[in-house]
Amino acid sequence: MIKLVNLLVRKEELTHEEFLERWTGDHADLARDLPGLRKYTTSVPSDPEKAGYDGIVELYFEDSSALAAAFDSEAGRAVQADAAEFVDTEQGPTLVVEETVQLDETE
Repeated sequence: MIKLVNLLVRKEELTHEEFLERWTGDHADLARDLPGLRKYTTSVPSDPEKAGYDGIVELYFEDSSALAAAFDSEAGRAVQADAAEFVDTEQGPTLVVEETVQLDETE
């Protein structure tokens, strides 16, 4: 399983609340349609003023080719274009990682 992790920074003209409304509303609806997407999580810092980031998104795919295909698709291009309207895409790191669960008491 491959996971894309993005630490998101909102565009300067938006408040954190405006960013969250857009990110977890219309944008989330678009992102759910990415082909090959296996799991999609968003995390919001409890104190965004101190965090340096406005949110963390994690997108899970079967492998790196499924990840590439998702963002090369029409849905992927729509997701990226939409994000560019409210995310400062020059800020915040993006990581592609293989997740190893050491403990999961939630299952």
